[in-house]
Amino acid sequence: MFDKGKVIAGIVIFFVILLIPFWYNAVTGKAGYAPELKPGTDAKECVEKTSFMKEKHTELLTKWKEAVVRNGEREYRASNGKTYVMSLTGTCMGCHTNKEQFCDRCHNYTNVKPYCWDCHNVPKVVKK
Repeated sequence: MFDKGKVIAGIVIFFVILLIPFWYNAVTGKAGYAPELKPGTDAKECVEKTSFMKEKHTELLTKWKEAVVRNGEREYRASNGKTYVMSLTGTCMGCHTNKEQFCDRCHNYTNVKPYCWDCHNVPKVVKK
């Protein structure tokens, strides 16, 4: 093999470039960073468990939208048996009162651009 040195150098450069993000996270300590969300209420529970809401709130809101708009259904029975009104601004924003402190922090961190607010009005934050 005539270019053995070039091949080895190329492999080394490839792995250095591949591992830069891991080294960066290890040095800066940002690998475990997650935004601090402020619910804006003292409520102890949401319509579903926190783990479910963190992972699948978009699916739940999509189901709510379909149920309300297409089927005229207005009530949601949660897994704990309680009934809630299917309303983003009424039910969800009743507890999560500050969109910037709750919704936007996580959506900005994950670079997600939800279309909820294309139709819904952003509730005004009440200063305490």
